Amino acid sequence: MRVKLFIALGMLGMSLFTYAGSRHAAETSYPSYKGLVMAGYQGWFRGPQDGTNQGYGHYGTGKQFDEKHCTIDAWPDVSEYEKTYETSFRHADGRKARVFSSADKSTVDLHFKWMKDYGVDGVFVQRFVDYTRGDQKNSVPNRILENALEAASKYDRAIAVMYDLSGLRRSGEDCSMIIEDWKRLVDNQKVTNQSGAKTYLHHNGKPVVAIWGVGFPDRPYNIRNIGMERLIDFLQNDPVYGGCTVMLGVPTFWRTLESDCMNDPYLHTLIRKADIVLPWTIQRFSPLLHNDMDRFRDLVIGDIRWCKENGVDYVPAVTPGFSWHNLSKLEFPDDVKPVGSIPRQGGRFYWQQLSTAMMAGAEMIYVAMFDEVDEGTAIFKCTGDHPVSDIAKFIDMDGQPSDHYLWLTGEAARMLRKEIPLTFKMPVRN
Repeated sequence: MRVKLFIALGMLGMSLFTYAGSRHAAETSYPSYKGLVMAGYQGWFRGPQDGTNQGYGHYGTGKQFDEKHCTIDAWPDVSEYEKTYETSFRHADGRKARVFSSADKSTVDLHFKWMKDYGVDGVFVQRFVDYTRGDQKNSVPNRILENALEAASKYDRAIAVMYDLSGLRRSGEDCSMIIEDWKRLVDNQKVTNQSGAKTYLHHNGKPVVAIWGVGFPDRPYNIRNIGMERLIDFLQNDPVYGGCTVMLGVPTFWRTLESDCMNDPYLHTLIRKADIVLPWTIQRFSPLLHNDMDRFRDLVIGDIRWCKENGVDYVPAVTPGFSWHNLSKLEFPDDVKPVGSIPRQGGRFYWQQLSTAMMAGAEMIYVAMFDEVDEGTAIFKCTGDHPVSDIAKFIDMDGQPSDHYLWLTGEAARMLRKEIPLTFKMPVRN
């Protein structure tokens, strides 16, 4: 009896020590991912006078942005932005076209206001490996993350960090830099303990940290030797910075280890150690293929079954469409992609994915992406009144209003929570 009592007291003491030592807020407005529609947030667009010295970063190449250096396929509707930047492009009526910068605090505030206005539950702020190198104290990505945390509190939107392994080098690099970066974010930026309202996304009562890029065969790194198990263990079990829910972003066919996925069962070992799996299905389905939503449905059903059998939660990814014409012209001139290669069809393709995923049993959803105009997957306000050019081409938004995809996302969130009936037919605004 004394031994059992000693063990019980010891375990209670360890639990109290862990709680006392944790830097995370004990409470949040978002204790679970279930019932939420979250989107990815790039936050990487720049303007020439925004103070970053990055020119037109992610709008074009080499800090330039004109017909010959354009890398975006969707044009943002900038009518509501406080700060915008003039470009050399012109609209059909001769007006100079303008863009925004993610580095402006007012931009981030407006984006989170839109989330609130339309019922988008929140975002995963993308954090690339390059952001973790060197002294990041005053870096632009850190400033944007700080602005996002403040706006999330202001508008009561869920927010979480998603580390993207893109940029991890073959030459002996591992995930240690992510461990150190997470410590800095928790200590210095209070990501899991905002100064305002606590809105950092939790799942199963623990802060969510996503690691994207695990299991893709075209990456220069090998998941067996980059310290993934150590990273997962740290995020889950470290007494100060751990106690987190870990979500892994993996290829579409992770379950069968084929097609876009590396053929290595070690990936399943990592997924079983994690808490949530997010398969990346972007560009894997198209409304141009007959009965492709049946294939998507069967994939989701099979994935959910595997996850239930292995004690892992599941998040399907959906997207409004895909277009990679302008960037492919610059990077792959021998394989230029058509404009709108995966067409939006006025929102029908997006809605088919959302409703199919929910009907197949998905309890939470990831949208790719909130602000990604490079690949034409953005759900935030984009315009069909884009500039005209003989060289650079843009998707036309099918005559829909610029807030169409924000509105659809909010409707999907309401249906996911069963606040309104789920329907396979795309809803229409009154």
